[in-house]
Amino acid sequence: HKAVHHEFKPAPRHKGKYNNIKVPKPVSFANTEENYRGKPDWVRRQRDSWHGVDGMYNHDFDFDQFYRDYCETVCGVDDSIGRLMDTLEQQGLAEDTLVIFMGDNGFLFGEHGLIDKRCMYEPSIRVPMIAHCPALTKGSAVEERMTLNIDIAPTILDAAGVQVPGNMHGLSFMPLIRRQNTAWRTEFLYEYFWERAFPQTPTVLGLRTDQYSFMRFQGIWDLYELYDMQKDPDQMSNLLGDVRLTTQAGDVLNQIRDSDMKNMVQGFQNKLFGILRETEGRIDPTWSM
Repeated sequence: HKAVHHEFKPAPRHKGKYNNIKVPKPVSFANTEENYRGKPDWVRRQRDSWHGVDGMYNHDFDFDQFYRDYCETVCGVDDSIGRLMDTLEQQGLAEDTLVIFMGDNGFLFGEHGLIDKRCMYEPSIRVPMIAHCPALTKGSAVEERMTLNIDIAPTILDAAGVQVPGNMHGLSFMPLIRRQNTAWRTEFLYEYFWERAFPQTPTVLGLRTDQYSFMRFQGIWDLYELYDMQKDPDQMSNLLGDVRLTTQAGDVLNQIRDSDMKNMVQGFQNKLFGILRETEGRIDPTWSM
């Protein structure tokens, strides 16, 4: 269901439904020095670009109306899912049918002055997902774990009783749904590769752990980013905000004066490149380890 892929076009029955709502702005929306303290230069420059709140899609859209159009368009998705679930209920299949509802990607709505995706900030990398099957879950929520979009195919195969091929990188989260004790990932690799059509966002390699979000950028001399997600969920305080890349990637570690911080960043980079090797990803010999 691609109803909320840009451009957003609400169904006629929903058009104008939210005309009178006040559009909420995230805490990092404003173009202020405080909001951009410790942020890479490319993030602020992107405000007035195709994927920035001040230049949205070639200055063709107003942010508030864009947000309302999105919400009204989602109503069509709600209608369709409702029809599906009603049909399962009428056929007596709702209790033991596994329905996985999710988006194809996260989306920024003004956080750090950005829209769309293509970066490692939380609204971009988080994907809403509901797995519904009362016969398995007893209707209660599962403790938050790091499930990824690559886990969907193995989960569906597992639920259907089909062996998951060994060359799949993802994991079946059926044990989580069934409340079984199972070892699970505690971090994952994030990758975004520079696109000619969207040059305002550099290549990003990052590591997201259960507590930290670490981002390093390729092809640009700028700040790296590190956030403590438990203390700073809005990603306002970059723990590497005074460590600017000026020559080569190794310069970042060289500039970190605090030994504990240096060891932590070194550990994140080791894990990041370790996952790349495990998954047969390409590692440029010029990248600092």
